[in-house]
Amino acid sequence: MKNATAIREHWGSRLAFVMAAAGSAIGLGNVWKFPYITGVYGGAAFVLWYLFSILMIGVPVMLIEWAIGRKTQANPVGAFKKLAPNSPFFLIGVLGVLSGFIILSYYSVVAGWTLAYIYKSALGGFAGFTSPDIAAAAFGAFVSDPLKPVITHAIFMVLTILIVTQGVKSGLERWNGILMPSLAVIVIVLAVRGLTLPGARPELSAMNGLKFLFAPDFSKLTGNGMLVAMGHAFFTLSLGMGAMLTYGSYLNKTENLFKSAMWVIVADTAFALMAGVAVFTTVFALGFEPGAGPGLVFHVLPAIFAHMPGGALFGVLFFLLLAIAALTSSISLLEVVTAYFIEEKGWSRNRAAWVFGVIIFLIGVPSALSFGVLGKIMIFKMTIFDFFDYLSFKYMLPLGGLLMVLFTIFKWKTESLLDELRIGGPKFNISITIATVLLVISALFVTVTFVAGLFGKA
Repeated sequence: MKNATAIREHWGSRLAFVMAAAGSAIGLGNVWKFPYITGVYGGAAFVLWYLFSILMIGVPVMLIEWAIGRKTQANPVGAFKKLAPNSPFFLIGVLGVLSGFIILSYYSVVAGWTLAYIYKSALGGFAGFTSPDIAAAAFGAFVSDPLKPVITHAIFMVLTILIVTQGVKSGLERWNGILMPSLAVIVIVLAVRGLTLPGARPELSAMNGLKFLFAPDFSKLTGNGMLVAMGHAFFTLSLGMGAMLTYGSYLNKTENLFKSAMWVIVADTAFALMAGVAVFTTVFALGFEPGAGPGLVFHVLPAIFAHMPGGALFGVLFFLLLAIAALTSSISLLEVVTAYFIEEKGWSRNRAAWVFGVIIFLIGVPSALSFGVLGKIMIFKMTIFDFFDYLSFKYMLPLGGLLMVLFTIFKWKTESLLDELRIGGPKFNISITIATVLLVISALFVTVTFVAGLFGKA
């Protein structure tokens, strides 16, 4: 293995790191998944449990990933080799690399759909979507096409590869600095538009969307909803897939990890809530169904834009929002795989990004075709797309997070974690005993999420 530490790039500033980490966290999960699972599982009560899950799962695992990354200045596999040499713990890093690999293969497919819908909206393609059923039929025709989803998947992967080939400063840092402010502006514009929409009928109001999102009714929060919220806490923060550990490895010792974690989690949560405001105020004002499930974004919202004044413009903005959010996450996922082959195998960045970007694209092609020509191929009664999503979301991410927490408690030790967190930050006055208890509680939460996935309860 080449000594990559000597030539390792670092983030130019704290703001650059926070924006990059927030970009990794803020993705399709915030705009596509969060609104529809909130709609399905009862609105505000689900949101509150999700926020609690972020605190119990998200904060500890994120700090562990960043601390390990900064301590070792290495990719996920190399990091565990440094902390526990001549042991099988490096397999935790391998799991992270594989998770990022698999997730990006189907994540890029969905991101490609958003590119197609930007184009469709710009050409006034939503005008004929007078009902969600018509929009759903058009979406079904698109995803079942034997060519179009593959083309949009390819375009998105090329965009991802081009950014990653430029490196940490010129690629990840520069483009996150452009894309993240753009995301903020677009989501605010869409939220304001949703809040100012008049009701389609006298009894309808955008304010009902705010009540749905922020006024809790715990009778609607089921056990399954609680488990979904815990799992989403992992997915939305890019935990357990090596992305945060890799980003942490580009940090210098002056960074306050705890403060940065708070900024990223606040940004990620605020963005999800703003996206929820934009979606649900619009949905309620125009009298559509908030619990529409996964079809909310591609079935219901295009029909809503067809009824909205200036709908073509706001349709373009919404799907541009989705595409940018997806891109800031996808570059972090490809960076995990790229960093591994640069540091462990001595490859050039350009070679690693292009070779594995193309391989990820090829692995994603069956997912892109799983709603059409490959729709009859089932794996455990799931389409190829659904199987990859299920495998990563239910198994790989929670298992990776759980193993990291257990590794910290029993091998690296809580004291070592606290020592790393204190570097570049305040004294972080918390006893080893209390910190260990918090880590154990976090491990229990992650274990529940993982076991629930094993038995199909979430």
